[in-house]
Amino acid sequence: MEFLEVKKDEIKELAQLAGEIWHEYWPCILTEAQINYMVEKFQSEKAIIEQILHQNYSYYFIVENGVKCGYFGISRCKDYLFLSKLYLKKEFRHRGIGRVAFDKIKELAKNFGYSSIRLTVNKNNKKTINAYLKYRFAIIDKAVTDIGNGFVMDDYIMSYTI
Repeated sequence: MEFLEVKKDEIKELAQLAGEIWHEYWPCILTEAQINYMVEKFQSEKAIIEQILHQNYSYYFIVENGVKCGYFGISRCKDYLFLSKLYLKKEFRHRGIGRVAFDKIKELAKNFGYSSIRLTVNKNNKKTINAYLKYRFAIIDKAVTDIGNGFVMDDYIMSYTI
């Protein structure tokens, strides 16, 4: 498995992959209108460029046997590494790839000098919450965030100590 940092000329490809995965993954939890809004606000080519240039983000393709099967996005915050996104295409889930990706994220956090990783997860995303609990994350808080257009994100904040 490889983790390839997304280069400037690959951002459009990343945005297309994100849109594909989000529209497959989220309909069981979010409305189509909210998915469309969130993809445009957070995972469009324009949004990703903004995050990389102004919010200390880095994105990585997850590559399995030459196939870009997913991606993750991290942001370097003052006191912790923020795991913003970790998504896999449906046919690559439940094969241990997420665990290997998380090991890579832990390695990056250590290399950057962090002792913890934080993330937010939708309170209704039970499978993902359980996966992070298995990875030894702890729920440390809750947050309801108005993201505009009448939508909110109702999340748990989880933390992992390295």
